Amino acid sequence: MTGRRHRIAVVIPKYGLVGGAEGVAAALTEQLALDPALEIHVFANRWQAWSDRVSFHQVPIIRFPRFLTTVSFAWFAQQAIDRAGMDLIHSHDRMFRPHIYTMHGLPHRVWVKEVRKKKRLSLFDQATAWVEKRMVADGYCQYYLAVSSITRDIFRREYQVDSGRVPVIHPGSEAFSTTSAEKSGARSEIFRKYGLPSAVPVILFVSMNFDIKGLYPLMAGLGKMRQLYPDQRFTLLIAGRDNQKKYERLARQAGIAGQTVFTGLIPREELDGIYQAGDVYAMLSKFDTFGMVVLEAMARGLPVVVSGNVGAKDLIAEGINGFVIDNPSDSDYVAQVLHTVLQEDVRRIMGNSALETSRHYTWESTANKVKEIYMKILDSR
Repeated sequence: MTGRRHRIAVVIPKYGLVGGAEGVAAALTEQLALDPALEIHVFANRWQAWSDRVSFHQVPIIRFPRFLTTVSFAWFAQQAIDRAGMDLIHSHDRMFRPHIYTMHGLPHRVWVKEVRKKKRLSLFDQATAWVEKRMVADGYCQYYLAVSSITRDIFRREYQVDSGRVPVIHPGSEAFSTTSAEKSGARSEIFRKYGLPSAVPVILFVSMNFDIKGLYPLMAGLGKMRQLYPDQRFTLLIAGRDNQKKYERLARQAGIAGQTVFTGLIPREELDGIYQAGDVYAMLSKFDTFGMVVLEAMARGLPVVVSGNVGAKDLIAEGINGFVIDNPSDSDYVAQVLHTVLQEDVRRIMGNSALETSRHYTWESTANKVKEIYMKILDSR
């Protein structure tokens, strides 16, 4: 293969669109495409091009009946790749014969049974789990890249794959820097836009799924904190869109309606301003394979409070750059942690540590780790 570029197929149904996996796959792929030795081809059903460094190939999906969605994409993607003649297949979604599979989620059966708490697998669930099981059982896939230690451990519990084939490679973050004046200006803008009280610390929550991301236990913890520490001022700023009326009711029940502000859907390009307005980032998820918003918040200098079910806890040094709460339903403990991190000196010191931590997790370093695996596979032929 010496003398020509390695042709890499990157597979994902939606590339570069809104969503954790879509954004992570695109950011990593764009970084990989900077290497002149790699010729990157993206096989997707829909995409938003971030640059001209990658080539796109459209893959059909049969969406009705719904159980054919995963199966059809996997089959059509494999056919398109075989016709194009690729040297290596790196898939970010379940398919039949990738060389590398990056796990942005749990094994599907585990997700349905243990996180969604569904008693029975639908036809869609069964078909999706079948594609995944076949991908592992066929033995063609050489590496399963886990975005966190939680993801790795649960995958290996479900499939007895040798640990050497399941490395943990955390996502990266965009380099971010701003002057104090810029931060102050962005913060003032958000405070004016949403009518936030001045000089009151802001606890930030960003999500499109309030239930899975743990908004209720966060509200319950803040309600308990308000009872225990009535002089502690705060604003809970909720960025994202879900069943707002339900959570407005839950905020009233927790006694924090007057301290809770919903922004609704925020375009990704405007999220920087939201992060600048925050003082603490909190997310007590039921489960999160990683949680990119946690790393994004750390890169903006925010200390983070997450549940023990968030994969990004790998990055957290307890009491140094954030806190990990193993039992989010313990509202007394949640209250104590939030009260601690809201103290001005604490959040400033921890925020600086969070920023320093984030600098070790760049897309360049993530791409270099992935390229090492590419080369192992390519050189072994």
